[in-house]
Amino acid sequence: MPRTPSLSVLRQFRMLAQTVNFSRAAEMSCVSQPALSRTIRLLEEDLGGRLFDRNRRHVSLTPAGEDLLRLTERLIADFDEAFDQLGQTLSGQRGRVVLGVLPSYAVGDLPQVLSRFRDQWPGVDVTVREGLAGTIYQHLRERLIDLAVMTPPEDTEEDFTFLPLFSDPCALVCRAGEAPPQPNWDSFTQSPFIAMAPSSSVRQITDAAFARAGLAPRPLYECTQPATLGAFIAAGLGISALPLSCRPMVGAHDLAWHRLDDPQSERLIGIAHLSGRSLSPAAQNMMAALSAGEA
Repeated sequence: MPRTPSLSVLRQFRMLAQTVNFSRAAEMSCVSQPALSRTIRLLEEDLGGRLFDRNRRHVSLTPAGEDLLRLTERLIADFDEAFDQLGQTLSGQRGRVVLGVLPSYAVGDLPQVLSRFRDQWPGVDVTVREGLAGTIYQHLRERLIDLAVMTPPEDTEEDFTFLPLFSDPCALVCRAGEAPPQPNWDSFTQSPFIAMAPSSSVRQITDAAFARAGLAPRPLYECTQPATLGAFIAAGLGISALPLSCRPMVGAHDLAWHRLDDPQSERLIGIAHLSGRSLSPAAQNMMAALSAGEA
């Protein structure tokens, strides 16, 4: 069985086939003419057939040489294209990024970040998955997503790296013109309280704020989505506490927002990824774009 030639040998063969001149082909291949002659002779021996008819004045391809040239052109083109694509992947120009985000960030800052990212890196495919922190962190651990814009992981979850982006303060949300006389945490014990679901990051920070204030209001309703909660408030069913980043999710309703202090309550939003997993160049570029979006 003929020995398979290397790509380097095939490139030298192609150069000779294109120039039909040993001296010129050797110069363009950056080898000596004797070295090129030896390469072609060994190639013919390995393949078991004559590739060139040659004399002192003329070099031309044989039929076998013409067949090999067609094959060589295809192989080199496929090889060059594959490594060109690999080079684009390694430089971040191509690739795929799966991004997990909080719903409030998805309808807030993310669209502008993605617009700028697409302008700079049009060859990168981006998939966005919205979800609560617990679900997204599990997807990170299972390597189903590359990066997440989330609240910090639990203290026991040391396998994640977290880069803070911004603080997201809470506000009392009510119907416009119906704010309590002094909007504060005590207001939730005096008016019907509409809360987010216990598994949400919003509920965790509001429960912590109530505990620091020595309060324990009982929710009249619990909602899994801020949009639902906003509709309940607009219908006059009660008031709630939401981070300011949730405003776009309830923007369809005429609601008033009043910052809550004493105690001040806010959630930290940042970029999380799996500590033991190297980020692809495309994911690194996405991380830079997310960071720049909060600069």
